[in-house]
Amino acid sequence: MGNVLKYKEYLGSINYSKEETLFFGKIRGINDLVTYEGESKEELEMAFKEAVEDYLKSMEKLRK
Repeated sequence: MGNVLKYKEYLGSINYSKEETLFFGKIRGINDLVTYEGESKEELEMAFKEAVEDYLKSMEKLRK
C-alpha cells in the first residue's frame, strides 16, 4: 500500500492510531477537509475511494 493512497487523480494520507487501533487519513490537495478511516488497510482503502466518490458528487452538485 505504501504511505499514500491513490484513486483517480486524488491522493490520500495514511496514518495509524495505536490508541484507537485505527487507520485514518485525509484527501490531499483539495481546499476542503475530507477524512476517512478503517480498522484495516483494506478498509482504509475502501473508505478512501468512497470519500473521493462522495467528494466528486458533492463538487458536481455544487458545480465546482
